[in-house]
Amino acid sequence: MKNIYKENDEVLYTRESIFKLTAKDLVDLKEMARLNSRQRIRICSHTNINDKTHEMIIYHPKGTYVRPHKHIGKCESFHLIRGEIECVIFNNQGNILRSFSMGDFSSGKAFYYRIPEDTFHTQIFKKDTFFHEVTEGPFNREDTLIANWAPQEKEKSKVKEYLSTISKNLESFNS
Repeated sequence: MKNIYKENDEVLYTRESIFKLTAKDLVDLKEMARLNSRQRIRICSHTNINDKTHEMIIYHPKGTYVRPHKHIGKCESFHLIRGEIECVIFNNQGNILRSFSMGDFSSGKAFYYRIPEDTFHTQIFKKDTFFHEVTEGPFNREDTLIANWAPQEKEKSKVKEYLSTISKNLESFNS
């Protein structure tokens, strides 16, 4: 990848006005992710946090925990490029409203979603996954509300228990 700059170990930006990625670029991104503590990475095709549209290619390894959250006043679209996830939608109290499996285009599963603003959601990463995410900018941390009913990422044992509970709930929910 040419003309990129590193904001931190997990966030890269392009300097190109016309941005493109190849399969080799995804391999390189995955390798870069392995070198950081959370083993995830994103490359932004927008130029900075103030852009009106934020588009990112993101890599998360199997088992990544993304704490349930919602984007205040902003919808989100998600296009799965490679991998497999379970997308889980919650109400404001943390009860599961719905879930759906996703895979790449050739899997026959859903490979794209768009969720409305103010929707609590998470993804359960069943395989190493690359996805394209788009949301409205500018980026302000205050626009993302993290679920206080879900454990923090650093609470490893609580996260493991929480994900186990979600999996059990999904089994009964989807049966």
